[in-house]
Amino acid sequence: MVGGALQIAGLLVGGIGMIGTFAVTGMPQWRVSAFIENNIIVFETIWEGLWMHCIRQANIRMQCKVYDSVLALSPDLQASRGLMCAGSVLSFLAFMVAVIGMKCTRCTQSSWQAKGYILLAAGLLFILSGAVELIPVCWVANTIISDFYNPMVNIAQKRELGEALYLGWVAAFCLIAAGAVFCCFCHCCEKTRSYGYSSPTHYPARSQDLHGKTESSYSKSQYV
Repeated sequence: MVGGALQIAGLLVGGIGMIGTFAVTGMPQWRVSAFIENNIIVFETIWEGLWMHCIRQANIRMQCKVYDSVLALSPDLQASRGLMCAGSVLSFLAFMVAVIGMKCTRCTQSSWQAKGYILLAAGLLFILSGAVELIPVCWVANTIISDFYNPMVNIAQKRELGEALYLGWVAAFCLIAAGAVFCCFCHCCEKTRSYGYSSPTHYPARSQDLHGKTESSYSKSQYV
């Protein structure tokens, strides 16, 4: 009962992390224009993402344009494209493996062992996808903060942390948490299996010896 609830909780948390990873990969709000010092054009907001940049004017009209070339992006955004795509694929694969592991039966010892291995693989994939997602999110955030406090960077080119970065941290945390849940369940499943299938081996032999001694003493008494 507790194991089933733990599996469902891990699957739900992992699903939230997977959906969040997909959303972060497509969102343009990775870098947001900063309104500081002489930059007082507050009716225009600039968003920069992995695939496009958008300009939103007075919360009414928004125009987006896909980047013409990958080489035009900064190195952190170029690497973030590949890492976020890899994280999305890994999170989806981990979710599907977890679903397959939860559908396995638990009738025999072999099914328990197979179920534990499948859920362990799902947990490791969840943790790996969360770690892969953390790399680009933290890299872009570090670049934004470094440029913000760099006096050599023009004020118009300074950016702030966008909503996609915060969502990326939450999604990565959910993926790692789901992986930890499945790994812990696999460990508990292995303990339960070892305890459940261990049987005493000395008691039957001891009772058989006592029975043999009784028969032998009884036969001796008859001959006397």
